[in-house]
Amino acid sequence: MTRQLRLASVAEAICSVGGYRWVGIYDVTATQVRIIAYSGPGAPAFPVFPADKGLTSEAIRSRATVIVGNVAADPHYLTAFGTTQSEMIVPILDAASGVVIGTIDVESEKPDAFAAEDRARIEQLAAELAPSFR
Repeated sequence: MTRQLRLASVAEAICSVGGYRWVGIYDVTATQVRIIAYSGPGAPAFPVFPADKGLTSEAIRSRATVIVGNVAADPHYLTAFGTTQSEMIVPILDAASGVVIGTIDVESEKPDAFAAEDRARIEQLAAELAPSFR
């Protein structure tokens, strides 16, 4: 199974288990963020974008999960789907260097959709996925 197919299965499982509307898994370089796989109603509006744009840029800069319960109120949000109300970006870190090498982007059409359990589950998954990004 290819990396893309494997990560598409992971995105689909995250959507299904969490009841989310859309999940994307991205590669991150020093300058660019690029979609690898997603699960949801359609492709993202920005399959490739600069690493210093959007909510993802904050997750990359801080190397920490970013959760926004009302994306309409955040000027950094890059509108991927007009119905998204909340978003969680979880960085995937290289274990040796601590550099962000990928992200898991989870979107919901519900405001304040992410609880502490959601965050913990996706952060654990991000750690488990890290070897797929080397």
